[in-house]
Amino acid sequence: MRKASFAVSLVLAGCAVGPDFKQPAPPNVTGYMPGAAPTRTVSTPGEFGEAQRFVQAADIPGQWWTLFHSQPLNDLIEQAIKANPSLTAAQAALRQARENTAAQKGSYYPQVSGEFSASRNLTPIAALSPASASGNPYYSLITPQLNVSFVPDVFGANRRAVESLEAQAENLRYQLEATYVTLTANVVTGALQEASLRGQIAAQEETIKAESDLLVILRKQYDLGQVSMADVAAQEAALAQARLVLPPLQKQLAQQRDALIALAGRFPSEDVAARFQLADLKLPADLPVSLPSKLVEQRPDVRAAEETMHSASAQIGMAVAARLPQITLSANVGNSAAALSNMFMPGTNFWTVMGAVTAPIFTGGTLLHKQRAAEAGFDLAAAQYKSTVIAALQNVADTLHALQSDADGLTAAVASEQAAAQSLAIVRKQLELGQVAYLALLNAEQAYQQAKLALVQAQAARLTDTAGLFQALGGGWWNRPPEVVAEK
Repeated sequence: MRKASFAVSLVLAGCAVGPDFKQPAPPNVTGYMPGAAPTRTVSTPGEFGEAQRFVQAADIPGQWWTLFHSQPLNDLIEQAIKANPSLTAAQAALRQARENTAAQKGSYYPQVSGEFSASRNLTPIAALSPASASGNPYYSLITPQLNVSFVPDVFGANRRAVESLEAQAENLRYQLEATYVTLTANVVTGALQEASLRGQIAAQEETIKAESDLLVILRKQYDLGQVSMADVAAQEAALAQARLVLPPLQKQLAQQRDALIALAGRFPSEDVAARFQLADLKLPADLPVSLPSKLVEQRPDVRAAEETMHSASAQIGMAVAARLPQITLSANVGNSAAALSNMFMPGTNFWTVMGAVTAPIFTGGTLLHKQRAAEAGFDLAAAQYKSTVIAALQNVADTLHALQSDADGLTAAVASEQAAAQSLAIVRKQLELGQVAYLALLNAEQAYQQAKLALVQAQAARLTDTAGLFQALGGGWWNRPPEVVAEK
């Protein structure tokens, strides 16, 4: 008897048809580039010229942007996290997915509904005998009824549906994390871009002032007959060219401010208090480099792609279960009487218990092809997952290469700026002594102007690609306080 009861329970509990999802194995690689990975960058005298060390397998701080030592940047990121609507939208999408999952879990249980009806009727006695027990053609009928239906999940169709929805909810959870990482990284890079533009504008304004001062001197020398009008005209052209560079930089700065205001969740007519200068920032010296096997656990886009695979795997089970028989159990119980006072009198109650089995016999291949489509969907998700992993590793590799090149580029930019400054000083002295023509000075000034702009851009590139590395490694979302971005 116990064996029979156990067998019945086993049948009712059923088994989930279709494949059981297995987490993909991490990539079988140990680095991000052929050969030995560099352990540090080169160093250069001057601002932002310190060497950066790559610390293998180090963890990512939850608030990595604090390593730039800028309180205005920290405050702006806090504002963005609180007010940016992209995070609110991602949180709402996650709540929606979790509620849909909870709704699907309701199918595990019997569905119970109540029904109450009341009617006044006349029997057509010329055609039918009176329906009432008294023989009166006029009668009332009052019927309260309770209905119960239950579909045992014998082959796990509902379990696979719940599994698929849970995986979709997890996908959205990781999309929320990706939104958080992208938002914070965009604020950091936007602030660094603003600092770079302010530095370039300052350098260009210095150039314009130097060109203007030189033009004043040349005009005085022309009045004294020491230089020709051609020299004055050449300097006027040089000043005009220097001024021509400034408006595009100012436009970029204004647009960058608009972008930062939007990231902070504000309208363009509003503003943020923070103003960013390169001199107010520090270059992080120790940079973490996660192992590739760890990276796939940290990157939210990779985890989201994994959950897409999981959902697609469960949908195969749903498609298989749709081709198998479905059992439905139902029952209803109630009373039917001519008056409320007679509702629970003997002979007024009724009940029905019913079981049914429905199985597809011929569907024109519909269910078979739906199963094959689900299997193809899983193959698609698996290929997309692999592509996401490759892109993630490439992202880290690109950033590591960029950091090496940035350090080398800053070394070259510092040398170029120093050489151009020395050359300009020599040419100015030679011009005062009458040893060179004015054209030599003009060329030296233009070379120095370009070298100053290149130096500012090289300094900003090191900061920007440093922020890019933290983002490429996953942004440290797993180490942040949970209340910072509540999943709700």
